[in-house]
Amino acid sequence: MADLKYYDIILAPIITEKSMAAMEEKKYTFSVHVDATKAQIKEAVEKMFAGAKVEKVNTMNLNGKNRRRGTAVGKTAKRKKAIVTLSKDSADIEIFEGL
Repeated sequence: MADLKYYDIILAPIITEKSMAAMEEKKYTFSVHVDATKAQIKEAVEKMFAGAKVEKVNTMNLNGKNRRRGTAVGKTAKRKKAIVTLSKDSADIEIFEGL
């Protein structure tokens, strides 16, 4: 396993219609490092966003898709998504406020 710091774990927020609707229930979706564990994701969210208290973390491993370009065949990179549920008394995450 790689030595991951909390700022290496969360790569980007995922902004889709489904993830925006889930924000009403205090569920936020992030693209995370492939080797990150649920405990590391929880720690990273609580350190990066002040006032956030994580209640639960659900993760999904997404394998790469097959792609062709002419006769060359390859795969896209593996990805990992995390849906982070905040507790009821937790502060909202500000990066999603203006959307």
